[in-house]
Amino acid sequence: MDVLFGLILMLVGFQVLKRSEERQRILLLGGFLRKYQLEPRMAQLTDGYLRALGESDPERADPIWRMLAGTEAALQQELSQLANDLKDVWGERLRVSRWPVGVPMATRFFPQASFDFRALVLLHAQALERVLRNDEGLSRKDCAFRTTAELLLFQHSCHWFCRSRAVASARLLALHKTAYAQVLAGVSPATRDAYRALTGV
Repeated sequence: MDVLFGLILMLVGFQVLKRSEERQRILLLGGFLRKYQLEPRMAQLTDGYLRALGESDPERADPIWRMLAGTEAALQQELSQLANDLKDVWGERLRVSRWPVGVPMATRFFPQASFDFRALVLLHAQALERVLRNDEGLSRKDCAFRTTAELLLFQHSCHWFCRSRAVASARLLALHKTAYAQVLAGVSPATRDAYRALTGV
């Protein structure tokens, strides 16, 4: 009975510490995101892509593409600015555990099993800039698909920082009906290689 009671106390303590750490991370990242319109712009962009690609008449689709170009530019600028803002934050506060599930203080006690979120956000900013520049000369459809994948991976990274990789992947599937592996397959090879090198996925 004493052993069972001790296990229950340990479990409760674990959950309290875990939630406290998650709350601190959400507040930290939320404080930076608050001044930007990243999420609304992402939703506007993905909805716009669907509308433009759904038009059978190119003349009707062209005004939608032109409107979306402004949203793309604004998103790219804001993501680059976010990466710049995070440079001044003390590094230990922005470590992310490579473990799939959240464990309190894992980044402090096992720093070798973590990576720097600042580097990850910079990676996403550079990836979005590359795909919007379209150096590969992709079609509008392929460029829209890749841009969407890059943005979904950025969103996944934010959820991973705040909670865990497993929770981020579950949210990706629930919100966008898209698996984590599918998003990784949809980004550019350069993004995927750099992402895997940094995160160890």
